[in-house]
Amino acid sequence: MSTPSPAIVMHDVVKRFGDTVAVDGLRLEVPTGQCMGLLGPNGAGKSTTMRLLTGQAHPTSGTIEVLGLPVPKRSKQARARMGVVPQEERPEDQLTCREQIRVWATLFRVPRAQRAAAVDRALAIAKLSSRADDRIKTLSGGMKRRLLIGRALVHGPELMLLDEPTVGLDPQVRQELWSLIDDLRNSGVTVLMSTHYIEEAERLADSVAIMNHGRVVALGSPMELLTAHAGTEAVEFYGPPERLAEVERVVAETGLPTRRNGPAVSVLRAEGLPTSVLDRLGQGTRRAATLEDVFVLLTGEDLE
Repeated sequence: MSTPSPAIVMHDVVKRFGDTVAVDGLRLEVPTGQCMGLLGPNGAGKSTTMRLLTGQAHPTSGTIEVLGLPVPKRSKQARARMGVVPQEERPEDQLTCREQIRVWATLFRVPRAQRAAAVDRALAIAKLSSRADDRIKTLSGGMKRRLLIGRALVHGPELMLLDEPTVGLDPQVRQELWSLIDDLRNSGVTVLMSTHYIEEAERLADSVAIMNHGRVVALGSPMELLTAHAGTEAVEFYGPPERLAEVERVVAETGLPTRRNGPAVSVLRAEGLPTSVLDRLGQGTRRAATLEDVFVLLTGEDLE
């Protein structure tokens, strides 16, 4: 059985806005049927990447294929086969949930005979069937985000692009949306999701692309990234600035990586930390290495 072609292929993509380079030689492949997380700080190029994939922005150079179609040349055909949930968009408050999704079904040319069933299915996926005939202005922020996802699914897309899908939502609502996104992946829909929540990428993504300054600086499953960059264990040492500087100096002699973590220094790959170093510095506090360790090590940025 042959392996399906990637749903997204970006090769040496550059996007400039005047003197600003938003995307800088980006290379990325998203396997069909998987969820990939784009993880990066604000300004890393995640949202610009999403706009390039939908044809809303055109690359300065490089090539893009979405579902086998060259973009932006055939972006209209590609958009017809994908669902898009932008970072900032508010559905029309005066419409009901059913009316909003019905409008989207018409725009995406869902056949009239199938339209009512498609709308009902989208409402069910978004867990809004009981609110179908309520005006959107009565919904909570989390419900509105679910509505946007349901709306994007009404035409049965093969690919979903989610740009910061849970930004600004409280943790409980965020977890509700995580369940919805996980259901999408399990149903076979390819998902590309940009986020700056590390836990979101860890929980949902089959693979994670860490972006910084417009390019991918690391790519792999969360476990692969941990193995490659942070190991399995970390040791944290606490104290005043001079104490933390001493820890960094001593550990640097071993070649092991460290990161500042608030009032502490975390030593990564600590499973390989020599006993002699622990005798000099003390035992510290041991914990499992995390994807956050990898992110900070590679980008120098702290995320939520």
